[in-house]
Amino acid sequence: MNKVLLIIQREYLTRVRKKSFIIMIFVVPLLILVMGGAIALIAKNSTQLTNLQVVNVVDNSGIFAKKLQDVPNIKFTLVHQDINEAKAMSKKDENISTLYIPADYNKQGAIQIFAKKKSPMQLTDEIQKQMNDIDFNNSMIQHHIDTAVIHSIKKADISVNAVEITDKGDKDANIGPNIAISIACAIFIYLALFIYGSQVMRGVIEEKTSRIIEVIISSVKPFQLMLGKIIGVGLVGLTQFSAWIILSVISSKIAGHVFNTPQSPMVSAMAVIQTIPFGYILGCFLFYFLTGYLLYSALFAAVGSAVDSETETQQFMFPITMPLLFTYILSVSVLFRAPDSALAVWLSIIPFTAPVAMMVRLPFDPPVWQLALSMSLMVVGFLFTTYVAARIYRVGILMYGKKVNFKELGKWFFYKE
Repeated sequence: MNKVLLIIQREYLTRVRKKSFIIMIFVVPLLILVMGGAIALIAKNSTQLTNLQVVNVVDNSGIFAKKLQDVPNIKFTLVHQDINEAKAMSKKDENISTLYIPADYNKQGAIQIFAKKKSPMQLTDEIQKQMNDIDFNNSMIQHHIDTAVIHSIKKADISVNAVEITDKGDKDANIGPNIAISIACAIFIYLALFIYGSQVMRGVIEEKTSRIIEVIISSVKPFQLMLGKIIGVGLVGLTQFSAWIILSVISSKIAGHVFNTPQSPMVSAMAVIQTIPFGYILGCFLFYFLTGYLLYSALFAAVGSAVDSETETQQFMFPITMPLLFTYILSVSVLFRAPDSALAVWLSIIPFTAPVAMMVRLPFDPPVWQLALSMSLMVVGFLFTTYVAARIYRVGILMYGKKVNFKELGKWFFYKE
């Protein structure tokens, strides 16, 4: 046990003492804060990012041209020209477009917009919206409907608040912020498993190719070395994530005080964040991060021991990471919309997919037995994969110059001590 602790200490201290590690601890929260501010600033001034688009309107129907209204960055101009002459003007200047409205504009694809470059979606969407409104008003007038009365009626602003019925009484069930935090945690876990698992694999490959491993193996058992390396790198990741969380919370509170105005988006965001059960989500995040990391890093270590260079790892990496990638894609597109479906339940229970899938399901309060079963299988899963990886690691770590495939790995597993 002392040997394992020494290996853990070496792996941990070697990495946390690096300047890059210390710098990234402070840089990442700062970058997140700066990025959030930049996104808000860009969204506020988005109209200034594009040049003024002049739309020359050739209206053979005589219905739309005088009714099209200018909007920021889009100016409509009625031209009395042939369509070919108007197109020639657009060909000379990329900021001038030509909108052609034929007399029989109701035909599919009859209305066209010509430009030197592909027209931005903002331009085409705005033209479609205004023309549909104009056509709708004309239809009402033809049917002798007073459009002024219709437009004077204010649109209702109805909102529905979700309320959950519990044994302790009703409680707010607005889970939007919870979903955002849980998906963010799922993405962090997905990235962390790759980043820190790859660090374990690269460390094994470096020690193997430099032949340092031959000296180390003379003092410790292969299993002790693999376990110490996995736990040491895992603690590095846990330290980094803990520092990021603490610094992010501190920086968010500071930003909230700096922008402490009644209408400040930062203040509104902080008010929403306070409703999130951070203890529950953070506890589950740490559990699934640690168990998921232990499960996958053991397999990464086995892959590292089986090859002589990082370029040879691709044939083994894809089958290992495929379940995680598959779940990640489903999580950000499907699972949060159907959290209680059979697919979501099974993905949150199977150890290879649970770290990502269960984090997405947490805001929807999955049954306690499903969460307990998922956590239990995660523990069993990483113990099993560690055992399998250790059997491969003990042989592969001293194997040089041999092309390895899955059949060969199977033989290594059954080799006797």
